[in-house]
Amino acid sequence: MEKTDQSRKLYTRMRLWELPDQYVAEPLDVSTGPCLAVNRDGSLALVDEVPHCTTVRVPRIQTIYGVVGILKLLAGSYLIVITERECVGSYLGHPIYKLLSLKVFPCDRAVKNARDEKKKMESEFYGLLKVAEKTPGLYFSYDVNITLSAQRLNDLGDESSWLPLWRQAEPRFLWNNYMLELLIDNKLDPYILPILQGTYQNFQAAIGKDIIDVTLIARRCTRRNGTRMWRRGADLDGYVANFVESEQIIQLKGYTASFVQVRGSIPFLWDQIVDLSYKPKFEILKPEKAPRVAERHFLDLNKKYGNVLAIDLVNTRGDEGRLTEKFATAMQRIISDDVRYLHFDFHKICGHVHFERLSILYDQIEDFLIKNRYYLLNDKGEKVETQIGIVRTNCIDCLDRTNVTQSMIGRKMLEFQLQRLGLFDAEESISTHPNFDDCFKILWANHGDDISIQYSGTPALKGDFVRFGRRTIKGILKDGWNALMRYYLNNFVDGTKQDSIDLVQGHYIVSLSRDLAPKLKKGGLENIAPFPVVLGVVLMGIFFSLMSIMRVRDDYWQLPLSIFWATLSIVIIRYVRANRRAFCNRPRLHKPPH
Repeated sequence: MEKTDQSRKLYTRMRLWELPDQYVAEPLDVSTGPCLAVNRDGSLALVDEVPHCTTVRVPRIQTIYGVVGILKLLAGSYLIVITERECVGSYLGHPIYKLLSLKVFPCDRAVKNARDEKKKMESEFYGLLKVAEKTPGLYFSYDVNITLSAQRLNDLGDESSWLPLWRQAEPRFLWNNYMLELLIDNKLDPYILPILQGTYQNFQAAIGKDIIDVTLIARRCTRRNGTRMWRRGADLDGYVANFVESEQIIQLKGYTASFVQVRGSIPFLWDQIVDLSYKPKFEILKPEKAPRVAERHFLDLNKKYGNVLAIDLVNTRGDEGRLTEKFATAMQRIISDDVRYLHFDFHKICGHVHFERLSILYDQIEDFLIKNRYYLLNDKGEKVETQIGIVRTNCIDCLDRTNVTQSMIGRKMLEFQLQRLGLFDAEESISTHPNFDDCFKILWANHGDDISIQYSGTPALKGDFVRFGRRTIKGILKDGWNALMRYYLNNFVDGTKQDSIDLVQGHYIVSLSRDLAPKLKKGGLENIAPFPVVLGVVLMGIFFSLMSIMRVRDDYWQLPLSIFWATLSIVIIRYVRANRRAFCNRPRLHKPPH
């Protein structure tokens, strides 16, 4: 039994030796244990000790805290490891770490002898791996499976606890699933570290003489992962963009309570391709397949979570209205005792400041929340309550309106739980305890910001309401800035980021017969200067034309100068609009057929 336990234990600290013909990871947290050798041809082996080094070349050595995986590209393999970590708290009593820094090590030298074209392609792919090094919101634990909620962990039973963590992991939430394949094939369990993308927030507060521990953890699905404008809607299997499972856990007086809710894009095929417009038009693809795609999505939710209440927060007017109308129509054939659908026009009812009107929504869903309950373990570790249903919330991005709504639901469920455990009486609420209330607001605000950064590149909008309980002038101005940053990132950065995500998660498989998308033909303005430079020239032209007009009264020669600057700005603007697809940073990897 002891041998089995040691064989499944993950190494938490290693010394990485960079030798001329291989990399060797030497465990440092056990007295004995084989070293992992990654050869320069990408093959793996276990060795009893680090090979002796010659004095000709002193190997480079550094401490690492886990192997993320190995990725095979066109001309070689790449070893990806964790070089920095931070313990941010615990999950059900076990330490949980945030990954602070990744590093990519090229294994093969074959690329040096490759053809120029192949060498150039490999360089492009390696550049995408360098982008992946900056992936935000990665978490892991050496001791507990953080890809599963407390309820699902409990349901697995004691037998599964003897399995390696990677075998317990939920594939949907395993960020490095594809990169672990070679390690799994070679049965290298002590080196196989499951990594989750999402967020982890925690605080402790005193209410009277009792200490309550509150944790909020998000798990991001990898099935249709990506950036805001480049991953919308669902695929034909019903997997949706920006699907996130959020679990709120409290521990009090030996009791553990958990409540899970999810968010995800509108579940049928639709797109919103960036074209330099501030709000690109929504395009509904294969509308005849919408009911079937939605049905597959909700069947999957039923199987995993039980009853489902789908809350749609999208506007009924304008371009958004077409999406919510299609969603409502698709839901007509799905609605049953197990699946409910509710539309709540967030902007129409709450506007941009009156978010307290979410109480109207709560009145409509309270019966579902009470009926489907939450997960509860008593102080003896016995299951007292089971959550048998899930609330699924969406808006367009499933970020801003969604986070405000989910924080309201999380607050109400926490009050139910604290009343059940005797900490609150029937009339008491979180808001009656200011310190606790402030911590809870910050918990959900940070949660929303992290999810938003991973999908859109900026913190969440409307975050001031979640953080302070009201809209503020500073918050509105910050939202304006973040909206502009989203526009910039979506148009000029996220294409490369999307390629990086597709590469490391196996959505794009590298092979000799495949290539990057063809380059844009040369000769256009976009090949001379990137869009930010062009935008700067336009703004400068507008500024100088205005300055010249203001001085025309004193100097008539300023009139033709102002006309020149205005004409230059107009010409450039018209060219950019005519060639908007060329200026956008679009994903360049060809995707495999569905």
